[in-house]
Amino acid sequence: MTQRRSTGDPVADTEAWFLAHGLSYFVPSERAAAREALTRRRLLPALAVVVLVGAALAGLLGWLSSQAAAAPAVLLTVLGVGIVAYALTALHARPIVGWALKRTLSSLGSVVSTASRALPLLLVFIAFLFINAEAWQMTASLDFGTLWLAALLLLGLGTVFLLVRLPEEVDQADDAVDDAFLLRACRGTPLEGVCREMVEDPDADPAAHADVTGYDRWNLIVVLLVIQAVQVLVLVAAVFGFLLVFGSLIIDETVQESWTGEPTTHIPFLTNVSAELVKVSLFLASFSGLYFTVSAITDETYRGQFFAAVMVHLEKAVGVRAVYLALREREGHRTP
Repeated sequence: MTQRRSTGDPVADTEAWFLAHGLSYFVPSERAAAREALTRRRLLPALAVVVLVGAALAGLLGWLSSQAAAAPAVLLTVLGVGIVAYALTALHARPIVGWALKRTLSSLGSVVSTASRALPLLLVFIAFLFINAEAWQMTASLDFGTLWLAALLLLGLGTVFLLVRLPEEVDQADDAVDDAFLLRACRGTPLEGVCREMVEDPDADPAAHADVTGYDRWNLIVVLLVIQAVQVLVLVAAVFGFLLVFGSLIIDETVQESWTGEPTTHIPFLTNVSAELVKVSLFLASFSGLYFTVSAITDETYRGQFFAAVMVHLEKAVGVRAVYLALREREGHRTP
C-alpha cells in the first residue's frame, strides 16, 4: 500500500490512516455523511427506485420464463445489489469493503488453510447426499427460479447468523484496554508519539475512549462480515467445482435418468455435464456454505484460526481510535 505523506497534523494523518485501513466511520466527516444518507429524505427515494426496478425485472423474467419462483428471486437479488451499491456509495462503505477484500485476498493461503479444515468432513457428508437418488429427484424437480430462491434463502440465513454472532467478537476487542495495549496498537501509526505522551501523562486517560459503539462498531462488524463472506465463497466454489467434476466422471447419463425419472438436459459445449448435475451441485454447494459459516464461528478450531489474524487488526483499530478521540478532546474538536 502506498504510504501517505505526513501533513504534520496528527488528527488529519490519523484520519487518512483510518481511511487507508478500512475504518471510514472512525472519521467524523465520513460518519456524518453516512448518517445523513440513512435519513428518510435520502433513503426512501433510493429504496423506491430499487423496488420499482426490481419489481419490473421480476415480473418480466417471471413472465418470460413461466417460472413463478423467478419473480421473487429476481426481486430479492435486485434489492440485495441495490443495498450493496447504496452502501458502497452513499454510505461511504467502499474503503471498508475494499480493505477487507484486499486483506483477505492478500492472505489467501490462510483462507485456503481454514477452508481445508472443514472440507474433509464436509465432503464426506456432501458426497453421501450427492450419491443419493432422493437428492437428485428433489433438485431435478426444481426449476432454476426455485433453486435460485433456495440459494438466496441459505445465503440470507448465513448472513443473519453472522450479524448475530460477529458483534460478540467485536465487543471482545475493546475489553481490558490498558497502557500497554494502547502502545502496542499505536506502534507504526501517526499516533505513536502522541500515545506515548498520553500514557506518560497522569492527567490523560485515552483508555476511557476504548468502548466502540455506534457506526464505529458497525464498521468493524462489516470488515469481519466481508472477510468471512470471501472465505465462504471460496469454499462454495471449491465444493461446486468438485461436485461437477466428480459427477461428470462417475455418474453417467443412464444413472442420472434412473435417479431423476426424467431425460437429462445437456449443457451446450459440456457433453458430460447435465442441467440436473448443475442443479444438485449448486444446491449442495450452497448448503455447504451455510454449514461452513456456522462452523467457522461456533467450532473452536476454525474460530481460533479465523479470528487469530483479524483480532490483531481489531485491537489496533480500537487502540488508535481511543488515542485519536482523546487527542480530539484535548484539542477541542467537536465530534459529530
